Amino acid sequence: MGSVRTGGLASGRLTAEDYKANFSDIHPPLTRHEAFVEAERCYFCSDAPCQTACPTSIDIPLFIREIAAGNDLGAAETILKSNILGGMCARVCPTETLCEEACVRETAEGKPVKIGLLQRHATDRLMEAGKQPFKRASSTGKKIAVVGGGPAGLACAHKLAELGHSVTIYEAKDKLGGLNEYGIAAYKTTNDFAQREVDFILSIGGIEVKTNHALGKQIDIASLRRSYDAVFIGTGLAGVNKLGVDGEGTLRGVRDAVDFIAELRQAKDLSKLAIGRDVVVIGGGMTAIDAAVQSRKLGAEHVTIAYRRGQDAMKASEYEQEVAQTHGVTLRTFVKPVALESQNGVVTGVTLEETDLNNGKLVDTGQRYSVKADMVLTAIGQIFVPDGLGGADGLELDGGRIKVDQHRRTSVKGLWAGGDCIAGGEDLTVAAVEDGKQAALSIHQSLHA
Repeated sequence: MGSVRTGGLASGRLTAEDYKANFSDIHPPLTRHEAFVEAERCYFCSDAPCQTACPTSIDIPLFIREIAAGNDLGAAETILKSNILGGMCARVCPTETLCEEACVRETAEGKPVKIGLLQRHATDRLMEAGKQPFKRASSTGKKIAVVGGGPAGLACAHKLAELGHSVTIYEAKDKLGGLNEYGIAAYKTTNDFAQREVDFILSIGGIEVKTNHALGKQIDIASLRRSYDAVFIGTGLAGVNKLGVDGEGTLRGVRDAVDFIAELRQAKDLSKLAIGRDVVVIGGGMTAIDAAVQSRKLGAEHVTIAYRRGQDAMKASEYEQEVAQTHGVTLRTFVKPVALESQNGVVTGVTLEETDLNNGKLVDTGQRYSVKADMVLTAIGQIFVPDGLGGADGLELDGGRIKVDQHRRTSVKGLWAGGDCIAGGEDLTVAAVEDGKQAALSIHQSLHA
């Protein structure tokens, strides 16, 4: 196919076959035989450290034993009782630093049981069977508003519906799913899995969905508190940090990595997406890795991740760093961007300054050099945007995010929160799911106190 160029950017760099191969599932599912063999490797520990390491406390030994016994649907139900988004978490959760890192076989042999792939095997079987193992309790007559249709909001809504409450989810975008739909690399969640999981969650019933309803625009906390018996906020982090260098918001070819990934995830035809030949990604987290790897998969010839600290300080796991490097991404550490180079309004490079650690403090060295770039993607963190919180007088923030207690209650009566928008939010799907679940249980208890 012919390429279409705009400055240094070009679409259609690859063949149709290349796009298909590049964005196929990075972790092919286990076959039935492979799942049985892997399940047999589990020691079924009674004090399983893997379960302790799971933020949602899935009974991992039990579900693996059920797989070994040929009861895949039972295994899926065990998983989903603790984590209703178990299918997505099996795909995107950093199991290598959570349950698998805690696995006894990892400690003894350096080869843990493939818990994530086994979890995917079981949950995929259940979804393929079209099963919804949970039933709604009798109606309580209570109504709860859930603001935000990401992992935290979906988990909260499902648990509340299961407990017999009527739930309305308000979502700012066209689709539910949050970062699962808009912010995760396409090769991790193929075949529209995020929306299929949303449909599965909603199939329990009792959940109304209102998309294109943004907090601070179509809805606000004050009116929701008047109309509902309880309100849960799970809006995530809508804002992004800025580099603070000239040309960031005006030069062609410079864009936010979150928007880049969202556009890619919603694209019907990947060949229509423009990508640079020389791409520089600023940041060291999962968003930076996903943006960099997908740039390579779209046909970029040279992709560099620039991070201000050392590789061991990157938020992206060692495994994800390896994924980037095996896809030809160059990691430059202890450097920070100090200028964007340009010509005729188009970015042509990034000036990087080397940094160093002095008594644990990051310092500039004054040593600078230039890296050629016709596309720069910024991934230096997201921030909570408190728009629409009017009517929540007395709402306490901590570090710019909503302060909650262990039950995810805010400082305002009748208002709960969870996910990335709360102080201490871990930027993990699995952690957001736990927040939503715990908030739902707390709301239920509060309404029946």
